[in-house]
Amino acid sequence: MSMETIRRQYGVPAKRGGRILYIDDDGTKWYCTIKSSRDGYLRVLADDRIRGYKGRMLLHPTWNVQYLPPTTRKLEWYKGNEGINP
Repeated sequence: MSMETIRRQYGVPAKRGGRILYIDDDGTKWYCTIKSSRDGYLRVLADDRIRGYKGRMLLHPTWNVQYLPPTTRKLEWYKGNEGINP
């Protein structure tokens, strides 16, 4: 399912490079960037992953996902930030 189909079907502003906030079952907040879509799910890359980790998460477009305004910036890496959730 393409990103356009996801936007139409779920009524969400999902697009490549878009920013989201995902809250998992434990209540942990993950700030992520949308990279692509696959089988109706969003493939996202979390900001606070371990440096160099390329794994993506697959998220349903409406489940525990909040779409952020386009001006929301990616977290900047700085010494000591690795593996810390905001």
